[in-house]
Amino acid sequence: MSAYISLPLYMLTVPARYGLVAKQCKECGLINFPPRPVCLSCGGGGFDNKKLSGKGKVYTFSILAKGGGPAEFDDQQNMTGAYAVAIVEFEEGPRVIGQLTDIDPLPENIQIGMEVKTTLRRSYDQEGVIRYSFKFKPVK
Repeated sequence: MSAYISLPLYMLTVPARYGLVAKQCKECGLINFPPRPVCLSCGGGGFDNKKLSGKGKVYTFSILAKGGGPAEFDDQQNMTGAYAVAIVEFEEGPRVIGQLTDIDPLPENIQIGMEVKTTLRRSYDQEGVIRYSFKFKPVK
């Protein structure tokens, strides 16, 4: 199983992945992240760029054991074992999925409502290109 993303498609997502740039609908005001061509709420197509703070709270989470994630993360699991993935609700409202980092991936270490912030980290290598994305680390 793979979560293959072509290099051209990956490059189109760099502003969102690296800079947390969302799209705020001009019609209803909903912040769409990741950006989409049509608003999830009203179907509108006009947007303004909106920079997200990168701060949020864990909405829910899961621990992925060996073989539980996409093939791109096999090397990481071989080196470190299980890892945690969370749905995080940003302060501005959107909920996104991302890997938790800088935390031992045990259920007792992660709490619903735990404050986190984004950090840019290496995700995986594909087609000879290192792919970076945001991950979430606990706010101390």
